[in-house]
Amino acid sequence: MDRRASEARDPAYAKVTPKDAATLIIVDRKGRHPKVLMGRRHMAHRFMPGVFVFPGGRIETGDRSMSVTGTLHPRAEQTLMARVPRPSPLRSRALALAAIRETFEETGVLLGTREYGPPEHTPDGTWTAFREHGVLPDLEALQVVARAITPPRQVRRFDTRFFAIDRTAIAAEIDGVIGPDSELVETAWVSLEKARALDLMPITQKILEELEARIHKGFFPELPVPFYYQRRGRFMRDEL
Repeated sequence: MDRRASEARDPAYAKVTPKDAATLIIVDRKGRHPKVLMGRRHMAHRFMPGVFVFPGGRIETGDRSMSVTGTLHPRAEQTLMARVPRPSPLRSRALALAAIRETFEETGVLLGTREYGPPEHTPDGTWTAFREHGVLPDLEALQVVARAITPPRQVRRFDTRFFAIDRTAIAAEIDGVIGPDSELVETAWVSLEKARALDLMPITQKILEELEARIHKGFFPELPVPFYYQRRGRFMRDEL
């Protein structure tokens, strides 16, 4: 177990319930060595300060009503509805949109298509940028590549779904989002090998390994999805 993760454990957090969250991995597969977009968190963050992560966060109200094109791949929806107390296509859709929205908020990258014009319905807040730039989120472009639940006794716990999307899905990029006072102080496109050498949480290392194996197998949405969690003090890996 990583020292940072061990130090975060505290009996006071024994009853912290995992919150639904979504993370998005943008993959550039053009060259011989696939690359991913990663960002370094601000050192002032209480949760995972200074580490490199994929952009992501929790569902917000507007994620449930944002206009999109396409639908989630059946395998992705099946995975998102597996082993949850109240499976819901609406929640699955909201998780996917949360990953897209959080990616824009943290990196300035708008994912989707401009082929159909601006979204018909745009909730207030972050999503208005998609309307202004004529970008419609495309759910068909997303894959679910992993799921992980933060172990008990952490200051914050998340039930995180890891989505992946090809770099070709980037429709626009906005400058000025990343900086010394932002949630992510820097971002970089890095090869999977170099990414594993960065300052990462243990689960991020695992997800990178899983992603590399998935790319080698063709990066198909039908591939099994690993599920990491802890049971009776032991780390478990199942497949969804």
